Amino acid sequence: QVQLVESGGGLVQPGGSLRLSCAASGSIFVIPVMGWYRQAPGKQREWVASITNDGISNYVESVKGRFTISRDNAKNMVFLQMNSLKPDDTAVYYCNGVLSISRSSPLREYWGQGTQVTVSS
Repeated sequence: QVQLVESGGGLVQPGGSLRLSCAASGSIFVIPVMGWYRQAPGKQREWVASITNDGISNYVESVKGRFTISRDNAKNMVFLQMNSLKPDDTAVYYCNGVLSISRSSPLREYWGQGTQVTVSS
């Protein structure tokens, strides 16, 4: 059984920084893509950033230049360094992994339980 577990959320003042971590565990063969999504109160979940297992990353326009996604393939972990945080960044952040559990298994999408990030003075 595959699990994704996030950590690192919290309360931070505008302009501050936080680093989110996500660890994937269980029977995993390969994780081609890992990423982060977020959902603010009253809004739909939105994609924030993603990174392939060969290091190609992409970001939603609103976080470019402020957020950096990275991953440790050996540990099946993905990170999100968030700098210059704004109140609009307040949301529950979810880790996402597109992976397969064996060479012959199809790719499936897995989600973490979410971690709250609150940006407020």
